[in-house]
Amino acid sequence: MPESPTPDDDRTTISDEDFAEEYHVSAAEAGKFLTAVGERLQAGDDVTLSGDDWELDFAYREPVELEVEHVGGADPELEIELELSAAGDSDSTPNIG
Repeated sequence: MPESPTPDDDRTTISDEDFAEEYHVSAAEAGKFLTAVGERLQAGDDVTLSGDDWELDFAYREPVELEVEHVGGADPELEIELELSAAGDSDSTPNIG
């Protein structure tokens, strides 16, 4: 589970490369993680995530994308996805002239 970095960590800082990590944790641990991320978002702070040997600092911009997906059937699932775009990136058309 991602944890807070400590000053003596020898972690690799993730910056421009692609990165993915998947965790299988209890519902309580997932809730604690999501609450911590939510508190950073509510405060308007950058998001910092870290694992045993990595750290990712991410400055984001508004709006954020929140997707809720439910798949029914024999093995139903609920997926909640939060997507943050990097600060400074823009989807708007540039001004010309």
